Amino acid sequence: MNRIDKLFQQGKNNILSVYFTAGYPNLNDTVPVIQSLEKNGVELIEIGIPFSDPMADGPVIQTSGTEALKNGMSLRVLFRQLSQIRSSVQIPLVLMGYLNPILQFGFNEFCSEAQRCGIDGVIIPDLPFAEYMKEYKAVAEKHGLHIIMLITPETSDERIRLIDSNTGGFIYMVSSASVTGAKNTFSDADLAYFSRVNAMQLQHPRLIGFGISNRDTFEAACKNASGAIIGSKFVSLLGSEKSVDDAVEKLKKSIVKFQQ
Repeated sequence: MNRIDKLFQQGKNNILSVYFTAGYPNLNDTVPVIQSLEKNGVELIEIGIPFSDPMADGPVIQTSGTEALKNGMSLRVLFRQLSQIRSSVQIPLVLMGYLNPILQFGFNEFCSEAQRCGIDGVIIPDLPFAEYMKEYKAVAEKHGLHIIMLITPETSDERIRLIDSNTGGFIYMVSSASVTGAKNTFSDADLAYFSRVNAMQLQHPRLIGFGISNRDTFEAACKNASGAIIGSKFVSLLGSEKSVDDAVEKLKKSIVKFQQ
């Protein structure tokens, strides 16, 4: 069974997923970041594939991607780094990146390499749903990968139900119609959107991302979904702290959720 499915079948609430950019702040930090996050109780990790034109990303993640590319990160390098990751890491791992570099690599080869490394799912923010259904769904499923789709406050109920019926793993709820980045609280409009989706009684669990940066936003997200995704906050800490472990420790203090 896919590790993402196993995680959610355990019936856990307050699931913490963390995003970071592969190859940042240093090229060979990818595996140490993953190992440190698992060691400290993170339940799912999203590994960002750096790209030169990340349209959905705010300045913190854009900067990390630029630095990672300068460091020499590429998909081939990333797959080499992850080739033995399952000898030390057990939690679900998801690759998150834009369609262009994945297509340049070759989608079938990308899925094959991801499967070989033990990746459980893929998030491609700029993959249109119709193209996913026609060109990519069958290939990903052949390799045991869940393609995880994003929804936003602008996504219609009809589209949300189509995504719920035709994807696997979980649904990524973008908290608001904006790029990634930290925020201190959710607006009334954000909370109304969460309530609307909850009322739909979807078959897939949801994780809320974009703007989760402190205890208040994490707890608010967990009240309205199975858990939350932290990205910009952790990437910022990776760039400012002396070590990977220091960044993880500071994240723990700001969220106060990690398992003991």
